[in-house]
Amino acid sequence: MTAISHPESNAGAVAPEISISEFGAQKALGILASSGKENAGVRVFIKSGGCSGYQYGMAIDDRELEGDTIVYDRGVKLLVDHMSLPLLRGGQVDFVENMMGGGFTVHNPNATSSCGCGHSFRTDSAQAPDGEGSGGCGSH
Repeated sequence: MTAISHPESNAGAVAPEISISEFGAQKALGILASSGKENAGVRVFIKSGGCSGYQYGMAIDDRELEGDTIVYDRGVKLLVDHMSLPLLRGGQVDFVENMMGGGFTVHNPNATSSCGCGHSFRTDSAQAPDGEGSGGCGSH
C-alpha cells in the first residue's frame, strides 16, 4: 500500500487523493455493513471501455493490494489501485438517485468529457482504446 490518508482529520491540509460525499458515505456504510466482509472498503477503479474511453468500476473489497492508495473519508475506506489513481485523483464518489433508480458515480475533475449516462469518461491526455469508445451508452 502506498498511502493512507484521513481527509476528515486534515482540515485545511492538502486535498485527499479521492473522497466520498456525505450521502455516498451513508449508502456505502450500509452496503459495507451488510456485505459480511470484515474490514471491507469500496474499491474504486478505472477500466477501458464505455462510450467515452474509460469506465468507472466499484466493488466491495476486503483486500489491500500492493500499490493501493487507501483513503478513509466519512467512515468509509476507499481503495484505489496505482494504475487508476492518476485518473481519479481529486475525484469524489457520490450516490445519485433519479427516475431510473440510484447508484454510485464519480465526480471527476480529470474528465474532460463523459457520456450522457455518466458511467464513462475521457481525459485530454488519453484517447479511447482501439476499437472502444465509439458506441453509445448501451455499449458499456
